[in-house]
Amino acid sequence: MTKYKLGEIIELNPRESIKKGNITRKIAMDDLGEFKRDIESYSYSEYKGGTKFRNYDTLMARITPCLENGKTSFVNILEENEVAFGSTEYFVFRAKQDIINPYYLYYLVTTDKFREVAIKSMSGTSGRQRVQKDQILDFSVDLPSLEDQEKIMKPLKLIDDKISLNTKLNTNLFELANIIFQQSFNCNGNIPLSHYFLPKRGKNLLKKNVEPGAVPVVAGGLKPAAYHNISNTETPVITISASGANAGYVQIWGQKVWSSDSSYIDSSITDNIYFWYIFLKSRQKQIFDAQTGSAQPHIYPKHIGNLLISELDEEQVQSFNKKVTPIFEKIFQNQKNNSVMEDVKNSLLYKFFNDY
Repeated sequence: MTKYKLGEIIELNPRESIKKGNITRKIAMDDLGEFKRDIESYSYSEYKGGTKFRNYDTLMARITPCLENGKTSFVNILEENEVAFGSTEYFVFRAKQDIINPYYLYYLVTTDKFREVAIKSMSGTSGRQRVQKDQILDFSVDLPSLEDQEKIMKPLKLIDDKISLNTKLNTNLFELANIIFQQSFNCNGNIPLSHYFLPKRGKNLLKKNVEPGAVPVVAGGLKPAAYHNISNTETPVITISASGANAGYVQIWGQKVWSSDSSYIDSSITDNIYFWYIFLKSRQKQIFDAQTGSAQPHIYPKHIGNLLISELDEEQVQSFNKKVTPIFEKIFQNQKNNSVMEDVKNSLLYKFFNDY
């Protein structure tokens, strides 16, 4: 082991050149997943400014709450020698590869110990706090040899490779179900969805009342707000976030959940969960556009009930739901496998980096 300061083994925000006005690949903050290595989306945009990076760089959000939410990703989707750009609220870490392996660097900056230092260094006005560069560059690292770094990062990389493969497979599986849906139904009509049912309102669960368990508590965010020991839905279940910036966000779960600041649709309402999930996802933008309230946006069951749909043939809907059930069961199994692998990866991160 050799002791370094982080600033000795990386370049922070390395200098790159993109001509202003060029149409260039852009990786925005929204393109970074939460606690995901791989970047799953991007766009092309006119370059006017922002951080610049290449493959094998690590992007870390430096602003609250993006950093706390786990927005740290590894760039591996660009062409050879391609330079892309993104948010000015990134720190770009580039490994000095004669000292540190780029993948090892990525896993290092995702450890709890590094994240705690970064988060504690934040300063600025409430809601706009940023990580302080000097403090993270001063972060102390006991660095093994490149050969040992390779041994450490190899199982972590293999796990993330498998998680990424499962995620891509799930995207393709949902697209398959959606194609079958589009070929089977023309849902443009003038019948309100409330003719068929209304979602149920969830029941708010205060943080102090959460009993630790494995049941996701679905509130207004994109991720579970907590994990409880009991549920208030059946499975599978559709949830629709009720308030906040993501009010109206539609998700499906292959397990029972506690619907808190959300409404839900489960087998107590309809047996054709998969049909209605695909329909609601096809109306996601319309649902977002129905938000009410300026300071705090809301989506209520009545907003879902106001969506228009055609008259449905119940037997056709049931037949479709049965046809796509194996597709969704595979999606849920892949999600479950990913969750298990995430736990294994986190255990390995703790084991490998705990002494740093």
